[in-house]
Amino acid sequence: MNKYDVIVLGSGPGGYVTAIRASQLGFKTAVVEKENLGGVCLNWGCIPTKALLKSAQVFEYLKHADDYGFKVDKVESDFSAVVKRSRGVADGMSKGVQFLMKKNKIDVIQGYGTLKKAKQIEVKDDQDKVTQYSADHIIIATGARSRELPSLPQDGKKVIGYREALTLKEQPKKMVIVGSGAIGIEFAYFYNSMGTEVTVVEYLPNIVPVEDEEVSKQLERSFKKMGVKIKTSAEVTKVDTSGKGVKATVKTSKGEEVIEADIVLSAVGIKTNIENIGLEEVGIATDRDKILVNDYYQTNIPGYYAIGDVTPGQALAHVASAEGILCVEKIAGQNVEALDYGNIPGCTYCSPEIASVGLTEKQAKEKGYDIKVGKFPFSASGKAKASGHSDGFVKVIFDAKYGEWLGCHMIGAGVTDMIAEAVVARKLETTAHEVLKAVHPHPTMSEAVMEAVAAAYGEVIHI
Repeated sequence: MNKYDVIVLGSGPGGYVTAIRASQLGFKTAVVEKENLGGVCLNWGCIPTKALLKSAQVFEYLKHADDYGFKVDKVESDFSAVVKRSRGVADGMSKGVQFLMKKNKIDVIQGYGTLKKAKQIEVKDDQDKVTQYSADHIIIATGARSRELPSLPQDGKKVIGYREALTLKEQPKKMVIVGSGAIGIEFAYFYNSMGTEVTVVEYLPNIVPVEDEEVSKQLERSFKKMGVKIKTSAEVTKVDTSGKGVKATVKTSKGEEVIEADIVLSAVGIKTNIENIGLEEVGIATDRDKILVNDYYQTNIPGYYAIGDVTPGQALAHVASAEGILCVEKIAGQNVEALDYGNIPGCTYCSPEIASVGLTEKQAKEKGYDIKVGKFPFSASGKAKASGHSDGFVKVIFDAKYGEWLGCHMIGAGVTDMIAEAVVARKLETTAHEVLKAVHPHPTMSEAVMEAVAAAYGEVIHI
């Protein structure tokens, strides 16, 4: 029997980060992975999509070179080269995780892991050889995959998920994207920028439905200006793949219409990878597709833990990493503080970007707060105007009574790099007055945060 202190099942941004922190804390650690190190995020999610989006942004710059004083003739894209670059970036990041495993003396066990009783894991490799391992602590970090709807079965060719969308051999002329969360919206921006005719179908009344309503409306305006077609309060009821392309039947308040396209991308959320990993045999409790855990990610069975997408928290890479670190620090006996899920930033990397943390205006009102709301448009920002990206705004929400920063919502160029200010300030229980008196550099996009706070308190200078 191969014995460890900690075995992590899965090597995504939750799993590999957990393993590294465990090793740093002195635990003999192993990671079990059935595919590539880095999981979905590094190989099929966060990283390769950002590479695609960067290519799209460069292409946009070249197409609008005149706006910056340059003459560029006949700008053409090479779709296969763009995809190839994205895969190269992902491969490089996965190799980086391999290096980190070696550096931290973590054993990588390649194969499909199944949980067993008595804190054991059985791993079957690609040659069907089965090996038993045991550990004092087993941490489940198996992540999630693209969710399939009964009305939208994926065939991997005409009806696809995010994996296929990253590696299409040919650029589609027309694409229907079902779902307007981060995945759907990022692909909508990418494919539209590359020249594909894109239609986004969203079941709820607003695109990016988890965001503040004003942010949603701004993104819809920006996307329509780019030529993306948006259908909200709409549902794809069936798809016909019998012909050359695909016909999607879309039901709206106005009735049904059929949209013809080359590809339908299903981006309707995720399904956790909790089947066939031994949960039932071990007796680990689940509820509605999630593994139940306490504040320190312990399951109902001693010695077994779960982090990341398989647990009830937000399905985000940075959440999985934070949960894993907290989990092993608790195992090591450190005095740790439970994660505050009300202060988790969310980012969508389309253009304009979206970033948010805390309560929306609607949520704050529903919770009974008397609020002060401030908004500063990037059209009044010197840095935004100079860079040619003046779409969007920063919106802040404060409790009028105590000055508590309840929420921050941004849409604009580079805002995913700005949201951390609000996250840290909220963590430190910073008040509006303290933000106002913290000098922000000029000219920057980030000074819009200070200006928005000033607007909430009637002290704004530049609008």
